[in-house]
This record gives sequence, structure tokens and C-alpha cells, in this order.
Amino acid sequence: MDRNLAGKVALVTGGGSGIGRATAIAFARNAAAVVVADADAARGVEVVKLIETQVDARAMFIQVDVTDAESVKAMMRSAVERFGAIDMAFNNAGVPDRAASLHVSTQENWDRVMSVNLEGVWHCMKAELDHMLIAGKGAIVNNASRSGLVGVPSDGVYGAAKHGVVGLTKAAAIEFAARGIRINAVCPGLVDTALTRERFGDELLARAQTANPLGRMAQPEEIADAVVWLCSDAASFVVGVALPIDGGQTAR
Repeated sequence: MDRNLAGKVALVTGGGSGIGRATAIAFARNAAAVVVADADAARGVEVVKLIETQVDARAMFIQVDVTDAESVKAMMRSAVERFGAIDMAFNNAGVPDRAASLHVSTQENWDRVMSVNLEGVWHCMKAELDHMLIAGKGAIVNNASRSGLVGVPSDGVYGAAKHGVVGLTKAAAIEFAARGIRINAVCPGLVDTALTRERFGDELLARAQTANPLGRMAQPEEIADAVVWLCSDAASFVVGVALPIDGGQTAR
């Protein structure tokens, strides 16, 4: 079995930047049609144009607010109307924790992180499952985090949301595997994205050198490759996994 996704349709939320952008492009390079969904229209449209012109694959952009169930349902309707199906989904949309400590985190920060990073995944999974259960097949990958596997002192609220994503992933994986739908999660460590650079600033290089046994950050494409694999027939016996992609950080 290989990763050729010809004839398949992939949905990527948060597809306008970072890991989502890299994954949308990776799906396209493996011959899938791609739905790029993002709250930021300019970034999402740019990714679609890149896929169409440089990869020569089919793609469309849909603006979505993953915290709004009706917006997510509308996203799915538009995607299915355009391409006929959604075979694979990467629920990637997320926001960082703006608090340096749980003790100083605000209600606003909690609500923001939970509504996007956890409730947003829940909304997307429900809408995707509505379609995939009728089709009798599908693959879903949720973007969790290393912070969803272990305790990270500076990521209290973010980590709580990502632990929730792992829990949702495992429960749904068990519930729907027998109905032809494989559900897994990826748990990236430090990844070189604009959000990561914004969060850590001048400390990023030093942090990267000590963050894991490899002594470096991951590139978004390294996470994207794992997502494509999990969605492909090459991973047909992989169900309910929360896959660390963190340079060995959680193995310590």
C-alpha cells in the first residue's frame, strides 16, 4: 500500500498557515483534491492558488469559524457540493495559550483556547462523521500536541485542551472503527511556524537546541507527511493513536 490519494478529497482546517498549509500542500502532492478551510480568507486563498498553479491539483477555499457549529456544517456542505465527498480530514485549526502561567491565565484566555482547540475539533469531528458514516469510510486526524501527552508548566490551558483532543480522538476511534472510519491524532513538539516564532521570539533558537534529543525544531512538512500517511491506506491498521512527532522529547 502507498500514499497515492488519487480520487480522494481531503479537508484541512487551519489550512492557511503553518502545519495546516504544509499538510494541504502535501495532500495535493499525493494527488488528493484539497479543501483549505481557515478563518483568514487571504491566507487560505493564497494556499489554494499555490496548489492549483504549482502542484496542478484541485483545491478550494472555505472560510470557517470552527467555534461555530453552523459555520462548520456549512463548510462541510460546501465541500461536498464541490467535490462530492470528504474522504480525509485534518482538524488542525488552533490558537496558542497567551498566558505564561496557569496562575495568571484569564477567563478570556481559557474560553478562547478551549473554544478553538477543543470545542472546534469536536464541532469538526461531528460534521465529518455525519458525512463519513453515510459513506461507510473515512479517515480523520486531529492535531493535538506534545502538551496533550505530558504536563508542560507554561501550557496549562493549552495542555488541558490538547489532552481533551487526545481523549476525543481515542474515544471516537474505538466507537467508529468498525464502521469504516479511522481516527488518530498527531502530537507535534516544537515546530518552526510563524506562531512559534511569535511566541518564543529571541529565545526560540536556544529552546530548540535543548527541546529534544535531536536538538532542533521540526519543519511543518515533517508533521504534514505523518498526517498524509495516517490518512492513507498505508496506515490502514492504525487506529486511536496519539502519535508523538517531537524529536524524542516525550521519550525522556
